Parts: sequence; structure tokens; C-alpha cells
Amino acid sequence: MTENKELLIKKAKIVQEKAYSPYSKFKVGAALLTKDGKIFTGCNIENVSYGMTICAERVAVFKAVSEGHVDFVAIAISASSDEAIYPCGACRQVLAEFNPKMDVFVNHDEQSYPLIDLLPKSFDQGQLDSNQQ
Repeated sequence: MTENKELLIKKAKIVQEKAYSPYSKFKVGAALLTKDGKIFTGCNIENVSYGMTICAERVAVFKAVSEGHVDFVAIAISASSDEAIYPCGACRQVLAEFNPKMDVFVNHDEQSYPLIDLLPKSFDQGQLDSNQQ
């Protein structure tokens, strides 16, 4: 998995430079790996109305899904920061929809994390089903 981490972080760094962040000046890139080895990238895209801003991780997921891919095994995140930056709660929930056990790699952090460790007790189908009983 080390080679995947290095490749994904490299791709996340490259796409980070394409971020549209004129307000925060905080650029984020993400690289998402599918089970069949395809990589989808995304960068954050800001809007003057901050609520309309979208994170890099969700851009990568939405691109992959729009191309017919939903089996994800890992994601890497890189940001214009000297510190490790982790996915926000909304991105964690979106990622958990597809694979709560996917590996999360973060630039400036040597360790990788299963997504479920970053988002324990995420909202899932089981909770919806329990409401219908």
C-alpha cells in the first residue's frame, strides 16, 4: 500500500495547484483510488457564498461516480499547509457511503487511517432501516 500512498499523494499535490480558492487562499487536492486501479482527482472550488463551496474530496468522488465507479479503496489529501489536513465531516460522510474502511492518506502524516477511525458511528443504511420497523 506504500506505493499507492506515494502515488496518490503525488497526484493530490498536483491537482491541489488547480484549486479555485480566491477567498481563503487554502488549496486542497484529493486523489481517489478505485478497486480496479483508476485514480480520480479533485480540488476545492470556492464560491463567494461559502456554502456553495465544495471540497476536493467530494469533487473526486463525484467525478468517479459520474464515470460509473463506486468501489473505492483509498484517498489521499494534500493541502497548502505545513500541517496534516484531514477530510471535513461532510467529506467523511460522503466517503463512508462507499467504503467506511477505505484507507485515508494525508500529506505530512506518515500514518494512514481506515476512514471508519476518522468517522466512527457514521450515519448508514442500517439506521435508515431501523426507522422503518
